[in-house]
Amino acid sequence: MLKEYKQELCLTRDARFQIGARRTFSIDHEDAWSLLTSKIGIAIWLGESPDIQFARGHNYQFSDGTIEQIQVFKLNSHLRITWQPLGWRRSSTIQLRVIPRGHKTVIAFHQEHLPDS
Repeated sequence: MLKEYKQELCLTRDARFQIGARRTFSIDHEDAWSLLTSKIGIAIWLGESPDIQFARGHNYQFSDGTIEQIQVFKLNSHLRITWQPLGWRRSSTIQLRVIPRGHKTVIAFHQEHLPDS
């Protein structure tokens, strides 16, 4: 008999709510990184943005009031940012990883400290 699952989906003890996704694509990892960090790519996964220069410690404010700060930047590898939409009491953390796998690339997103499910 299975034990009853009492913890809410995506709820963690330390990070509150979180979500993650990863997928393997038939694309070179440097090309994937270039696309994801381009103005067009950023608009897809973060929204319309100011001109972002990815460098640790840089802060940005989007036209909708969202504030972000670059925490970690490793070229062609990974990016970690704090992201706080207008009205949120605290920032969320978004991680992007681009991982080479032979002739393919794994693209992984993870977001934690979400206010709810």
